[in-house]
Amino acid sequence: MFRIALLLAFSLAGAVQAADKIEVVGLFKDKAVVVIDGRRQVLSAGEPAKDGVRLISADSEKAVLEVNGHKGTYTLGQRIINRFTPPPKGKSVVVAPDAQGMYYVDGSINDFPVKFVVDTGATMIAMNRHQAERIGLNYRMDGRKGFSSTASGLEKVYIVKLAKVTVGDIVLRDVPAAVHDGDYPRMTLLGNSILNGVDITRKGGLLELEEK
Repeated sequence: MFRIALLLAFSLAGAVQAADKIEVVGLFKDKAVVVIDGRRQVLSAGEPAKDGVRLISADSEKAVLEVNGHKGTYTLGQRIINRFTPPPKGKSVVVAPDAQGMYYVDGSINDFPVKFVVDTGATMIAMNRHQAERIGLNYRMDGRKGFSSTASGLEKVYIVKLAKVTVGDIVLRDVPAAVHDGDYPRMTLLGNSILNGVDITRKGGLLELEEK
């Protein structure tokens, strides 16, 4: 059933070849009649975009449009004035390798400064007993005993939960960590209990960590 009555107007900012004004003036099954910058267009679901506007689906009550990469559902009689802007990026940190190819990044654990070394092979954040004591972790009382396989064999560890971990400007909370009851590892390992909580992108030799 063809219905004419739906007026939807919205503005797009900063998009090359994107429509400035769109009005939906008719709807029926998998088709929509729209006026894009004064030009009448018939859009069909599944067809390529016209003037930056693509119809995802439609019926006599609503249309799902993709405009400049943004999807929206528009219902009969609805009026929309909107500026589409890219979703804000999460906080991120870019890490460069040293001469040996190691990735070191500054951060903190429970607000105590820590220099991490990125280790994608580590199950979780890992530190030795000296680092844990410096941070103030009562790991023997609060931690859960376990064992970790190292180059020298099995080593006793305590699994604790860190209230707050920062990596650059990225903040994560309630992060599992392993405290080795010895001198290993020499530096705090940034393992997958953190890395699984961020998006990792390699840009040449650089490593970018971005909060999800």
